[in-house]
Amino acid sequence: MKNLATKFENLTIQSDFIFKKVMSRKRICIHLLEELLQIKIADISYFEAEKSLEPDYASRGIRLDIIVADDKNTHYNLEMQVNNIKNPNTKNYVLPKRTRYYQALMDIDLLQKGQNYDLLPPTYIIFICVFDFFAKGNYVYTFKKHCLEDLNLELSDEATTMILNTKGTHGNISKDIKSFYDYVNNHIINSDFTRQIDDEISYLKLDSKVRREFMLLEARLLDERREGRAEGRIEGKAEGRVEGKAEGRVEEKLATAKRLLSMGLTIQDIAKATALSVEQIEEIMTKQA
Repeated sequence: MKNLATKFENLTIQSDFIFKKVMSRKRICIHLLEELLQIKIADISYFEAEKSLEPDYASRGIRLDIIVADDKNTHYNLEMQVNNIKNPNTKNYVLPKRTRYYQALMDIDLLQKGQNYDLLPPTYIIFICVFDFFAKGNYVYTFKKHCLEDLNLELSDEATTMILNTKGTHGNISKDIKSFYDYVNNHIINSDFTRQIDDEISYLKLDSKVRREFMLLEARLLDERREGRAEGRIEGKAEGRVEGKAEGRVEEKLATAKRLLSMGLTIQDIAKATALSVEQIEEIMTKQA
């Protein structure tokens, strides 16, 4: 748990967890969107942060960091992208198809059953990347659909994808967006905007509820990764060995529960984080007493 505590203290705006928390502050999220798009936004409303979108048909779900709608019913999905990931099987970078998938599932979620397609609101998928995916040096890469036979002809589906490049060197961006890039890259505070962001992060790190939420999330993710590795190891093996691995996963969960108990978390929270029963956790407490 000491390692988790240190990890929490060292979190930056590049962390999905901290990014989501910071952008959940209206004044910060609105200002970022206004400066990026050079528009005025009177107000925004939040959908569930880190919302899981899963269509009715068999498909993989996704988690969206921040989804907001402004006063004109334009919807925005903001994502922090730290790693330029490749598919290990195809060796292709996943970011382009990922934006396509995000857009598709966002549209499905926005269009209620039986509604006409023209009721789909304008959308922006905005990926804040700490790498230059296209290696052109642009601060921003903005994509809309255009006709290949006539590039002046736009398909006005009102869907926009923006790939922000915090390592960019040229293009038209506001001073506050440039200062935001500097802050994301190197934690440089050179504007009132980045001072607000840094103050918010400092405040978050002093909040015991936020710390607890992070610990629970990390514990849950750790268990998921362990289970995934265990499942991979037992594939194709005999049933007896499968049972042995399953017992090992339980032991790992019990060890996680012990660490969380030592931090003073409640039995109910630990049960949610580890998928152990309340009775199992109470038994651990009895043995530790």
